[in-house]
Amino acid sequence: MALPAEHVRIQHEQTKTKQWRIKYMKNNAFRYACLASALSLGVALFSIVVFISQTGFLVFKDVSWKEFFFSATWEPFEEKYGAAVFIAGTLYLTFLTLIMCTPIALAIAIFVAEMAPNWLKNVMRPMLDLLVGIPSIVYGFLGLTILIPFIRETTGTLVGDGFLAAALVLTMMVLPTVTRISDDAICAVPQHLREAGYALGSTKLQVITRIVLPAARPGILTAIILGMTRAIGETMAVVMVIGNTAQFGWDLLTPTSVLTSNIVMQITNVQFDSTWNYALYMMAFLLLFISLVLIIIIRQLRPKGE
Repeated sequence: MALPAEHVRIQHEQTKTKQWRIKYMKNNAFRYACLASALSLGVALFSIVVFISQTGFLVFKDVSWKEFFFSATWEPFEEKYGAAVFIAGTLYLTFLTLIMCTPIALAIAIFVAEMAPNWLKNVMRPMLDLLVGIPSIVYGFLGLTILIPFIRETTGTLVGDGFLAAALVLTMMVLPTVTRISDDAICAVPQHLREAGYALGSTKLQVITRIVLPAARPGILTAIILGMTRAIGETMAVVMVIGNTAQFGWDLLTPTSVLTSNIVMQITNVQFDSTWNYALYMMAFLLLFISLVLIIIIRQLRPKGE
């Protein structure tokens, strides 16, 4: 009678060993798959940066860096490649979007997180999530067909294209993203901090401004920078409303251009091994560099240990 029992025990141990080996192989396979995915992503990003930078820096064989960065004359047919208009325009448009979007997004986020009743929160949050997913060309089309005619009639300008229209369109695009992330950051503030403020006799406004917002500041700054990153890299919506003219438009109503709009309007018309094409690639590298800097800033803003 002992032999069958010993045989069963051996079979059970063999089965457990086999199951353990299968589990070990699956775990290793999953780990190596994750490692391969991370490496492939890193290689892809590194390849993009190297290709764009190497191609872009070729422009300085024929164009001095002073001319490219500080000259406002962009006449490729005359071999003049001054990109100052587009660089300054990109920064100016981003700044306009920032000052338009941030107060509105922060006010909506505070209302949703701290003041709105639950039924209204359940309505507004899905609506904001839906607005985040709307394609940018839809915003651009609305700006082209509704916003620009309105600006033209209101201001009396002949065209209506310019920084004002582009900044308003980008504000509509970026607003849901900044609002939702700010909302999450405010909701992440521990409830006991609010209760401590109320226990000390603070009003609702004082709790929000002196306790909640300072505690949620890293998350709010992250939301703003993410929104600006999207605004800097946006193309189609900006192309449809900015005018695409290589001139400064500081008055907000003059047709102008930025890095993204100039690239998309001209990249299909040039030869790859031309100075014109190298200049466009250098603009793309500047956009990539700005985005990477903003991402690094976001990483630095995150609390330690997250």
